Amino acid sequence: MHARLRTLVVTTAVCGSSLLAAPHALAEVEPGGWQSVSPTHTVQERGCGQVDGLTFRLTCSTASGDQRAERRYATYTGGTRQFEGSFRVTSLSGTRISLKQTFHESGSGPYFMLAVERGGRLYAVHGGATLSTAGTVGATVRVNTVHEVGREHRTYINGSLKHTYASPGGSFYDKFGAYRTNSGSGPATVEWSGIRFWRK
Repeated sequence: MHARLRTLVVTTAVCGSSLLAAPHALAEVEPGGWQSVSPTHTVQERGCGQVDGLTFRLTCSTASGDQRAERRYATYTGGTRQFEGSFRVTSLSGTRISLKQTFHESGSGPYFMLAVERGGRLYAVHGGATLSTAGTVGATVRVNTVHEVGREHRTYINGSLKHTYASPGGSFYDKFGAYRTNSGSGPATVEWSGIRFWRK
């Protein structure tokens, strides 16, 4: 093979391999066999919740009832699922706002809830475990949840494993946005970005 043609073939092959590998090298927090997916979603606005693209607002301080601004993604029933997204709390006059949920549709409901308190503590609503103090107003925080249905649910904050939780079987779905917890209230504004999903 002519030297220039051989160089072109090798260069093309390397570039092609890099392009194919790039989407998997950027974000997954656990190795091996992930397939990018794009589940459908619906927007949920209840009470004083408002959704504008990936900006989620609770405009009231009402400490009762259903105050939520969220995206609700399609139901899944098995395998391993990964969610990734980054959030930035741009204002929080209230406290204890849920940011991301893994919802047990065929079970007891909000199976895992990641919430933020005023001051930046990120915690698991069920059990109260502190996951991080990175959720201060203005800070961008990356969240990954890896869910092996019927085995375990793991939560990563900025790429570090912070929480594990045994998982039952059944049907689940992902939600994120801004949602008043039972003991919390707004106002709050949360901006999300970089939303991705994988399965294997």
